[in-house]
Amino acid sequence: MDTKLTLKLEKEVIEKAKEYASAQRRSLSSLVESYLKSLVTKENPESDPEISPYVKSLKTGVKVPLDLDPKEVYSDFLAEKYK
Repeated sequence: MDTKLTLKLEKEVIEKAKEYASAQRRSLSSLVESYLKSLVTKENPESDPEISPYVKSLKTGVKVPLDLDPKEVYSDFLAEKYK
């Protein structure tokens, strides 16, 4: 059974959401309903794993270059260590 829900949102958000819904060929109501369902049901528990506080604390903020070769870095480390 469908029930009516009234929401107060910023006008700009509503306009952009309507544009997005239209582009997806869906109603705004169905998008909101799908989103809320995804919040309250866990269809794929592995897709949204919880991260423990300990693991979060390991974050260093160091950015690793995409072209980094770990073998080369390790080789350089060993060469320097055993000079």
